[in-house]
Amino acid sequence: MTDTVIQKDRLYLFDTTLRDGAQTPGIDFSLEDKLQVIGLLERLGVDYVEGGYPGANPLDTALFSQARSSTLKMTAFGMTKRAGRSVSNDPGFAGILNATCDAICLVAKAWDFHVRVALGVSLEENLASISESVTAVTASGREAMIDCEHFFDGYKANPDYAVSCVRAALDAGARWAVLCDTNGGSLPHEVSDIIGKLIATGVPGDRLGIHTHDDTGHAVANSLAAVDAGVRQIQGTLNGIGERCGNANLIALIPTLCLKEPYASRLETSVTPDRLRQVTAVARAFDELLNRAPDPQAAYVGSGAFATKAGIHASAIVKDPATYEHVAPDRVGNTRHVLVSDQAGRSNILSELQRFGLDVARDDPAVERLLEEVKHREAEGYAYEAADASFELLARRALDQVPHFFDIKSFRVMIERRFNAIGELVTISEATVKVSVDGVDLMSVGEGNGPVNALDQALRKDLGRYQRFISDLELTDYKVRILNGGTAATTRVLIESRDGAGRRWSTIGVSPNIVDASFQALIDSVTYKLLIEGASASRVAA
Repeated sequence: MTDTVIQKDRLYLFDTTLRDGAQTPGIDFSLEDKLQVIGLLERLGVDYVEGGYPGANPLDTALFSQARSSTLKMTAFGMTKRAGRSVSNDPGFAGILNATCDAICLVAKAWDFHVRVALGVSLEENLASISESVTAVTASGREAMIDCEHFFDGYKANPDYAVSCVRAALDAGARWAVLCDTNGGSLPHEVSDIIGKLIATGVPGDRLGIHTHDDTGHAVANSLAAVDAGVRQIQGTLNGIGERCGNANLIALIPTLCLKEPYASRLETSVTPDRLRQVTAVARAFDELLNRAPDPQAAYVGSGAFATKAGIHASAIVKDPATYEHVAPDRVGNTRHVLVSDQAGRSNILSELQRFGLDVARDDPAVERLLEEVKHREAEGYAYEAADASFELLARRALDQVPHFFDIKSFRVMIERRFNAIGELVTISEATVKVSVDGVDLMSVGEGNGPVNALDQALRKDLGRYQRFISDLELTDYKVRILNGGTAATTRVLIESRDGAGRRWSTIGVSPNIVDASFQALIDSVTYKLLIEGASASRVAA
């Protein structure tokens, strides 16, 4: 007797953080932010990333001229051609077709009420726009998909027309017709019932996607209900950001799909076990990029997701963690927080070391020293999830693998507010930095529009024989978070850097003094650049 092998269905993950997530109140992505998010998504291993609307604004146009990925399908967003115009006579549609991308996702109305009121066209004209737009995308050699906006509300009002929109897209060659709960008011039983009826008409589930909003708190549940009903693409965002109440949270969906039944045994995604262990780090790094505190109670990835206070729960967990944990925290890259055990913390450190290419034995004393140092620094306010370069330096120093490139002897910053030569009131910052390279003291002065900019200019002006290694170093972003209240509050600074080779990294500094915290992050950035360039030194850093 042989075991029956279950053939898994492929489930595709589509991230719309940079498009739909960008509509979140208070969130504005820079070009560098978008490129960093793409890097996070590559670590996670989703299939599609929707970068934005090329041609609609300079930022998204610039992104599609720069962003490249070997693992993700870069997807441009746009609208179907306008009714009454040909594809070639619609400048907005032409901007989408001209974008450098792998796929194009077009939004189309699937609710007859919206077609008549919002678009002001006939139902037949809307169907023609869907069909002709998809045909144009497929003719350009890109994968085509249609977001059927307001599909569930449209189906409730006029099921025949909502289904005809889906069929128009698929008959024209769209790879995916994505069913959107645009207003976020549907419930799981409605989603399941409507999709079941749609598939019963002959529409194949493996060409359907789901896009949900969280206005009733059911975005994740609705997405899972859609998968249960047969759809095979899920759209969502990192940490569930999005307009109004947000979108389906991919950070919660992905572990559920990978670890929970019946999904784990019946579905296959692009997220491998190694990538799944990145989900906590990705979620926290994304929050740091947004300059907001991570939700400690976030499913799977929150700092409290596997935390237990002393008492009967802690006692049981010591005997067997499965008593109070629905999954092992290390499977999602998180850490168990029980005062009597730090094994999960050590495992997490070892996982990060492996990611940096450092093969260290579990019982190596350096691992324990590093773990204690990380705990000490986190108590001071450091958060390394979004500062990979600083953590790698910390780890390599614990393993005596960081050359001692230079010493900072002192630094000073002066800020002067004065009238310039044409009578304008300006504020100028001037910084002086003294460094020692190979025993030779060097002093540089830099001027900038702020103290951090001036310090950066001064530090990188003259590093002796190391100057050639940092000539292409550039700071691309600077974020500050106040960790506790008051004018004497502790400040955390996160700096993002890049070089001419396109490498990007982040460093961190913490201090009650914002300038001191910034300078710590600057020093780490320069040191990391020298390390990855292979610069040599006479001795290893202590």
